[in-house]
Amino acid sequence: MREHSASTAFQAARRSILRPLAWVGVFSFAINLLLLTMPLYMMQVYDRVLGSQSIDTLIYLTGVALFALLVLASFDLVRSRVLLAAGEWLEARLAPELFDRLIASALAGTGNRSEAMRDLGTVRNFLSSGGVAVLLDAPWAPAFIAATWLLHPLLGGVALSAAVMLFILAVISDIATRAPLDATNRDMLQAASHTAAVVRDAEAIDAMGMADALLRRWYGLCMRMLSHNRTAASRAAALGAASKFCRLAVQILLMAAGAWLVTQHVITGGAMIAGSIMMARALAPVEQAIGIARQLTAARLAYKRVRLVLASEGRPRFGLPLPRPEGRLTVESLSWALPNSLRPILRNISFELAPGEALAIVGPSAAGKSSLARLLVGVRRPSAGQVRLDGAEVADWPRAEFGRYVGYLPQDVSLFPGATIAENIGRMGEPDAEAVIEAARKAGVHDMVLRLPKGYDTPLDEIASVLSGGQRQRIALARAIFGKPSLVVLDEPNANLDTEGDAALAAALQELKARGATVVVVTHRPALVAQVDKVLLLKDGAVEMFGPRKQVLERLRTRPEPVPSTVSVPAPARQMA
Repeated sequence: MREHSASTAFQAARRSILRPLAWVGVFSFAINLLLLTMPLYMMQVYDRVLGSQSIDTLIYLTGVALFALLVLASFDLVRSRVLLAAGEWLEARLAPELFDRLIASALAGTGNRSEAMRDLGTVRNFLSSGGVAVLLDAPWAPAFIAATWLLHPLLGGVALSAAVMLFILAVISDIATRAPLDATNRDMLQAASHTAAVVRDAEAIDAMGMADALLRRWYGLCMRMLSHNRTAASRAAALGAASKFCRLAVQILLMAAGAWLVTQHVITGGAMIAGSIMMARALAPVEQAIGIARQLTAARLAYKRVRLVLASEGRPRFGLPLPRPEGRLTVESLSWALPNSLRPILRNISFELAPGEALAIVGPSAAGKSSLARLLVGVRRPSAGQVRLDGAEVADWPRAEFGRYVGYLPQDVSLFPGATIAENIGRMGEPDAEAVIEAARKAGVHDMVLRLPKGYDTPLDEIASVLSGGQRQRIALARAIFGKPSLVVLDEPNANLDTEGDAALAAALQELKARGATVVVVTHRPALVAQVDKVLLLKDGAVEMFGPRKQVLERLRTRPEPVPSTVSVPAPARQMA
């Protein structure tokens, strides 16, 4: 069955994290209640101990205060650890879902959203840091103001005025920094994508003298990002300085008001000191909220982006396990178009292959051959029609299970850095030495791997710069045929191969057919067409010819219109035997 929308998973994770956050709220209540220890202690010392000169009372009050502070520190430590664990749990719960959505987004061609993983880290860091504690402490500010008010309404009025001013400054800071921070994030992502593209195509850039132009473009992006960041930082710094001035100034005013009330014998000196401490505690979280405004804005924007990505459709992962397919491939009225496009790339394609048959897909450039190959292995969902393997629709087949029975070699070969050659051939699982070596032998790459510094245990990072395109393609071919798949789809598998590589590829195709695997090859080369049983000619996204190899090639030779330039048809019929 289809997996539920990840927005449901996101909501479930958010609901699950409410329980630890509720406990954090309880600890915050206890912590803020215990913070009354200092003003109460100071008031008692000034009013009772100094007046009575009682050392016993001083010792008793000091012991109680120290015990209360020890409990406060313990609660604060527990709260920090709960927030840390909650942040780690949230990332551990959502990271697999988010990773799945990133793959699905890339397959659907809806853009690169790889920054979403960093966004999840931003949310986790904010949740695990003191930022959440500040936000949870802020609602207790009215309680401290009320306590100050109980000492005297004048002191409470001064504290309330200060809190209102600081709250207004916090709102202004959030509004003033939100837009430049958002722009900074966009420019940073664009600069990072630009840098990745430059590193990926460094050879072409250097050969064609494009480095200076690309440097200017990258430098412009960085300067624009720094300009937006400078704007946000300047506004935040100005408002932070204003809030600090307000807090310190109000503290002086409250002390002055308290001193005047003491001289009028309205309150005691201890009440004046206690009121000053309580007001400072009431204003501290508000001022701290201004200090974390940038982190709060960044976390909120990251939260929205993560939720947006998780709301997209993921890949099918759950369903009733199906037996290993024999390899019967059925394509029924298949059509596919790009999202929001009215013109289809593929139109009404139908054919069927029996287990052990091999098909060559040929045709001119932009005919839709690679798109058809992607649909056959289920990485793209058809706009209409179906692709079935042993009767089961491949796009709905749980991907981890489906991948055990399918081999795929895309046109653009990609090997995984940070892994060994064996892990790359073994599809990044726990390497099965016998299966890896068997696949490498069939792909004709075993001897080449043995000549590497550490053989199959050679990390790809150590040799990535010296591997030729043909060597990469043969390693990827070994990965495609690893595990004895029932269906193998190869997109231009000999684009970078030499004569030896072509011979190894031809032998691998024959071995796949001999053990009953169904093989589909996108190719232009006649040597590879000679290894297949059927040929499908695509033109403008539609099937122009399909049938047994000899029959299709004969029709191509004898038809009056020119054969597409990208389809090589050898003249001697015996070459196709």
